[in-house]
Amino acid sequence: MTARIGMVNFINTAPLYVIWQQRVKRADWLVTEGAPTTLNRMLCDNELDLGFVSSHEYAAHPQLYRILEDISISASGPVGSVFLFSRVAPDQLTDCDVQLSSQSQTSVALVKIVLEEFYRVAPRYLAGQVSPLPVATALPSAVLAIGDEALRLKTKGEYPFCLDLGEIWQQHTGLPFVFAVWAVREEFFSLNAQCVSDIRRELLACIRQGKEELYEVCRRVAPRIPMPVDSCYRYLCGIEYDLAPRKMQALTLFFDFLIKRGDVPAEALPVKLCK
Repeated sequence: MTARIGMVNFINTAPLYVIWQQRVKRADWLVTEGAPTTLNRMLCDNELDLGFVSSHEYAAHPQLYRILEDISISASGPVGSVFLFSRVAPDQLTDCDVQLSSQSQTSVALVKIVLEEFYRVAPRYLAGQVSPLPVATALPSAVLAIGDEALRLKTKGEYPFCLDLGEIWQQHTGLPFVFAVWAVREEFFSLNAQCVSDIRRELLACIRQGKEELYEVCRRVAPRIPMPVDSCYRYLCGIEYDLAPRKMQALTLFFDFLIKRGDVPAEALPVKLCK
């Protein structure tokens, strides 16, 4: 049975995906690479069967999916690649322009929660490409950037304030944050449960091997930014790939915020898992 798999190819997935590319040689497992928003759309439109998608995508269409147990992209504190870069203190951003990354629904929702719920400000949100930045005279007051884009922007020092959204969430909730989950279309799982189980087992094996070979993985991917290998290693040490009970609690709290704000239907809960 052919499985159409979506894989984010940011550096934060490298401990999994670099190993997957080395060891998984299944012609019937077809991988499509893309940014989270691209994979979200493709999974929703039945162009993929399963893959890494924004946590927000599950909440927006919970009737379509199950979540693979034990797998996420998450952080228990600073995540190191989801930043709000700002020219003013975050509690001064009311009526200021905040440019949003187009690459992740979850991070867009999270920055709105952080600014509106935690800092109690009401910015003006702008959609559009974050990199390359506009000319200096047209810089927005703040910019949300994620993934490799955020790592590059952080090295430029364009903004005096740099908020790690994973860290801010943890400070205000006491919980980790789950940025992405591995979602499976409901009908694909119902017809191909063994295939899904086989893919899950291979993903977990790749994650284990990636952690064991993390420094070598960093040697391979650090030049993409570019960034020093040691900096890449420190960054990837902060990325977590499990979906332990506290991660499930954090996911539920995030969904509660989304429901309260009217961003997703109340049917986002309870979360449906598949093993």
